[in-house]
Amino acid sequence: MEILSELDKRIVKALQEDFPLCAEPYKILAEQVGISEEIFLQRVRALVDEKKIRKMGAVLRHREVGFNANALCAWHVPPEKLDEIAQIMSAHAAVSHCYDRTPAPNWNYNLYTMIHAKTRDECEKFIGELAQMTGVTNYKIMYTKREWKKTGMKYFCEAN
Repeated sequence: MEILSELDKRIVKALQEDFPLCAEPYKILAEQVGISEEIFLQRVRALVDEKKIRKMGAVLRHREVGFNANALCAWHVPPEKLDEIAQIMSAHAAVSHCYDRTPAPNWNYNLYTMIHAKTRDECEKFIGELAQMTGVTNYKIMYTKREWKKTGMKYFCEAN
């Protein structure tokens, strides 16, 4: 496996920090790295094509933007309908995460959705919509009590 160049390491470090909220964010990141925006974007595309970067995404702090009723909903879905129902649920605007898990003893839920809403009533309305759309009525709602600090993986960090 090829090791990343020092330039690519600097690019990865820049990408994993807070993304500049401006008209030309990659230009700002390129300046931080000490290269042109064109070269920065070429290297990012190459890192993606080489599968050295698999994904980039935003972390939303839900409560800071008004989503105060956040719930993990565990669903008991017939295994033969899991993919079909997961596709329906994941397409709902209130769902940020949708994934399957193997049921555990005394816990027969195999599909999980993270629902975000402004109020508990709204959250339960969304869950009701999902139940109606899919016909799945066996579920448990677990509301978020505490939000933990959200951090992503950090690469190429110097030891303190």
